[in-house]
Amino acid sequence: MDEMLERSRDRGGARMSTQRFVEEIGLVFDSMHLPRMAGRVFGAILLGPADGCTAADLATTLQASKGSISNMTQLLIHYRFVERTVRAGERRDRFVIKSGAWARMMLWRLELLQRLQELAGDGLGLLGPDGNPEPLQEVRDMYAFLQRELPKLFDRWEVERPTAGNEASR
Repeated sequence: MDEMLERSRDRGGARMSTQRFVEEIGLVFDSMHLPRMAGRVFGAILLGPADGCTAADLATTLQASKGSISNMTQLLIHYRFVERTVRAGERRDRFVIKSGAWARMMLWRLELLQRLQELAGDGLGLLGPDGNPEPLQEVRDMYAFLQRELPKLFDRWEVERPTAGNEASR
C-alpha cells in the first residue's frame, strides 16, 4: 500500500495514460491478493464503451490471450464486479462494470477484517502472562469498530450516491 501511495505522489499533476491507468488498477488488485490481470481487465472495462467490452476487445487492448481474458472475466463475474451483457442483434458477450462493484470490493475486505478481529481475540486468549495484550486489543477493537461502522457508511452511500443517469450528464 505504501508503494502505491508513493507512486501516486511521484506522479504529481502529470496526466496519466490509458495504459498506465490499466496497469495501476492491476497493481491495486494485486495488493488485494487478486490476480493483477483481473485488475487490468477491470481497468480496461472501466475505460471502455458504456455498452461494454467484448473479450476480443479486451484481448487486443491488453495484448493478452483469449484464455486469460476468459479466466479473468469469469473471476470478476464471480466476485460480482462485472456482469455479462449482450448488445441487441449481436452474438458476442460484452462485459460491463456491475453497479455497486466498488462497495462490494470494500465489503469483501470487511470480511477479512472480521477474521482479523476474531484472530486478535484468539491471540489474547493465548497470550502468556508476560505478553503485551495492547497490540492485540487494538486490532480487535479497531476492527470491531470498522465492522460496526462501515456498513452504516455504505448504507448512507447508497442513499446519497448519484444515479447513473445523473452521472452521465456531468
